[in-house]
Amino acid sequence: MRRILSTLLLLIIGAPLAAFGKADNPVAALVERLQPGQSSRFIFELAEQQSPDDFFELDSKGSKIVVRGNNYISVAAGLNWYLKYYAGVQVAWNNPHPRLSNLKFPKPKAAERHTTDMLVRYYMNYCTFSYSTAFWDWERWEREIDWMALHGINLPLSLTGAATVWRNTLLELGFDKAQIDDFIAGPAHQAWWLMNNLEAWGGPNPADWYDKQAELEQKIVERYREWGIQPVFAGYGGMVPNDTAMWRKLGLTQVQDPGLWCGYQRPGFLLPTDPMFGRIADTYYKNLKALYGEDAKYFAIDPFHEGGSTNGVDLPAAGAAIYNAMKRANPGAVWVAQAWQSCPHPEMIQDLPGGDVLVLDLFSESRPMWGDPQSPWRRENGYGRHDWVYCMLLNFGGNVGMYGKMQRVIDGYYLARSQRDGNARFLKGVGTTPEGIENNPIMFELLYELPWRPEKFDRIRWVEDYVLARYGRTLPQAVDAWKILANTVYDPPYTSVQEGTTESVLCARPALRVERVSSWGSSELAYDAKETERALGLLLEVADKYRGCNNFEYDLVDVARQAVADKANGLLKEIETAFDKNERDRFRKLSDNFLGLILLQDSLLSSRPEFMVGPWIEASMRWSRYRAEQDYYRWNARTLLTTWGNRHAANVGGLHDYAHREWAGMLRDFYYPRWKTFFDALNDGELPPPDFYPMEAEWAAGTQPYSIDAETNTIDMAWKVYNRLLKM
Repeated sequence: MRRILSTLLLLIIGAPLAAFGKADNPVAALVERLQPGQSSRFIFELAEQQSPDDFFELDSKGSKIVVRGNNYISVAAGLNWYLKYYAGVQVAWNNPHPRLSNLKFPKPKAAERHTTDMLVRYYMNYCTFSYSTAFWDWERWEREIDWMALHGINLPLSLTGAATVWRNTLLELGFDKAQIDDFIAGPAHQAWWLMNNLEAWGGPNPADWYDKQAELEQKIVERYREWGIQPVFAGYGGMVPNDTAMWRKLGLTQVQDPGLWCGYQRPGFLLPTDPMFGRIADTYYKNLKALYGEDAKYFAIDPFHEGGSTNGVDLPAAGAAIYNAMKRANPGAVWVAQAWQSCPHPEMIQDLPGGDVLVLDLFSESRPMWGDPQSPWRRENGYGRHDWVYCMLLNFGGNVGMYGKMQRVIDGYYLARSQRDGNARFLKGVGTTPEGIENNPIMFELLYELPWRPEKFDRIRWVEDYVLARYGRTLPQAVDAWKILANTVYDPPYTSVQEGTTESVLCARPALRVERVSSWGSSELAYDAKETERALGLLLEVADKYRGCNNFEYDLVDVARQAVADKANGLLKEIETAFDKNERDRFRKLSDNFLGLILLQDSLLSSRPEFMVGPWIEASMRWSRYRAEQDYYRWNARTLLTTWGNRHAANVGGLHDYAHREWAGMLRDFYYPRWKTFFDALNDGELPPPDFYPMEAEWAAGTQPYSIDAETNTIDMAWKVYNRLLKM
């Protein structure tokens, strides 16, 4: 049984490519989407599969560049390697359509070959589908799938349209529209509903939303199949609506109440001993396959997420029931388990056949190092018998901030590969499992290169190559700036178990002492704030020479933004000291400077749409042409970033500002008024508001429009920021 997953992977990833999909050449089609007319500069060849490994080769033939590999994804990964390390072109979220026509494509001096036995390259987290992709359309998804292919990703989570499967399942079981509305969450909160954490919040959804979601998922899945990518669908884990009337109608007698999550009632958990468990599971899988294809093989199943009560649940029996239902749907199916804290409970999968479960070590970069006897991943805990994937979580809540554990990611991966005992023997690949994406591109480039680099490498030398790949040419100042970043924001102490980026105090609920913005984050700097300011100065020295380089100008804004956030961190400590010493004039001056930094940051970020709230809100409203529905989608989008939930969830559950965004528009109209209200009260000798929720909910329900286009000049604003910081 242990060989089942490996065999499946060979069938999926290594089979003759003529068997995959409708596109004659998906790699050439990808190049045409990057820039029409450029695919003729390449020859893409499919080579015979001579070993279990994936590989790509770079070569030349006449005036053309040859990229060959054992499957389409390998060829795409080879194309990406060529573009980065020969042509100086990095396709990134901020640079999805680089201009290729004005570039010389140098020929490899000799054929270059890269191989990997890491056959799984996984992507996404449940939360990504709320914090980042909630309102994407097909055009945006198409760009993302191109990015996936270029980065060698072949096993992405695919939750778009999962709600439609549930709607159809519940209708078939006899639920009516009102009962379904009381169960399925709104577009921005789908992730936590699918993880069994809440019901209905953010809903009810417009009727046509379900059909639009299904249509979009069908396009996504069709493109995956053209590439030979295997989507991971949401499987059935025992979730049922908390509707006692329907329990009685359906004859359900054994439903466990998993309790509350941040104040929200969780859905019920149907015990595997209930006679209806099999029928509901079978109905669910039937509807899933009817929408998205009979060949669905990988299923993400995550019961009892984040502390759901398991009182009275026979966990091995529950795991067996979930597993058996999945296998009835597809005898070759694999349970993909997000291992996060105690999810899933090891007892649920420890007795299942090896090879039929793929465990995602969701937060590998913050685990105890491999070989550490205290590692929670020892064989004894029940996960060790199963195949697993080394994953980087990196981002929580989609928060904006330069952050990553670069050396930790490298060390952990190569140490895991070197282990030949315990569960490390069954390491199958790498993955990224961020809660939010479209940030810190350097970390994603690093992680997805690991499988193609057989030996451990020096990260600083890699950063030098990264600068060349990202900007097309190197200048000493740009390289030195990135070395500073590699040794500060991208190299926190190994002891750090911090959840995500150092949070910007500009986005915090106001207080004189701010230790974090979100309830589980941290605003404590692990480096000298002067270092990001120094990196900004170095980039500005060569800014005119890189003018027009999309990747450089994006990075320039990001570094300037980080320098402002770091300066604000120290400034708030000065404000606290001035208040404690009753230095009223100094307190007023410093608090005015703090408010000025918020507005300066807003103007800076207005120079790049990636750092503006307008595109997020606009994308949500495009899901309908009707005013009332547009208001609904906009409220979903704005609420997620601010209060997250209702008053109890925000204040008592701790979810306020969990998904805070240091974005233009929000800084000016949301974070600035909170801080000004706070400082005005203290300056007037009054107590600040005890509860900021009413102010936050008012913005979430607001209708003011925000620009989706850049409003300021990137380099000019970066200079303005730098000069302002030097004077503070």
